[in-house]
Amino acid sequence: MGNLCKLIMSLVQNLLFKMKKIFFVTVLFVGTTGLSFGQVAFSVGIKGGPNFATIEGENLDEVYSNRTGYHAGAFISLKATKFGIQPEVIFSSQGSTIELSQEGLLRFNYINIPVMVKFYPVSFLNFQVGPQFGFLTSAEEVIAGIEADVSSLYKDSDLTMALGFGLELPFGLNLDARYNLGVSDINDDPAQNALIKNQVYQVSLGFRFVDLGK
Repeated sequence: MGNLCKLIMSLVQNLLFKMKKIFFVTVLFVGTTGLSFGQVAFSVGIKGGPNFATIEGENLDEVYSNRTGYHAGAFISLKATKFGIQPEVIFSSQGSTIELSQEGLLRFNYINIPVMVKFYPVSFLNFQVGPQFGFLTSAEEVIAGIEADVSSLYKDSDLTMALGFGLELPFGLNLDARYNLGVSDINDDPAQNALIKNQVYQVSLGFRFVDLGK
């Protein structure tokens, strides 16, 4: 229990540290683009929801299918008329189900930093696209109830392209659907000549606890 508490505290501290850096970068963006905070809508919030994840690639030794995980984190959003930018820091549990004679699991935990550019055809609806930078915190394989740490077989970082849409609802609520398409090869096993990429569908419910501007 003590180790679990330490892990949770470490993840929280990591999230807060990354959110501080993103906040300063966002402020710098506003300043360098000539916008004032009076011209933009500014919000800060939290979000979370399920992941429907798998891995895909070439020359894979096993058959992989969807695994349900979760994600949770925080975001900062800037909106100016039809366009906006939304950097986030997200803890994401993903991976895949392994289809063998005995079903297994491949569990990845990432700290992901998506930077989404948003287009608003109407005030409450947006379409989103942007890169997502992932940092692996753990990787485990579970076969027949036996867990094994396989972090050394996968790269510490991941790059995906995220795209989706969102609804900005009354009472500070957000609803998003997103697909994260793996761009980089995460395989780091010299004994396996395989190309492995993350694929994740996400549905998120968010709450804007700071919501300023037009």
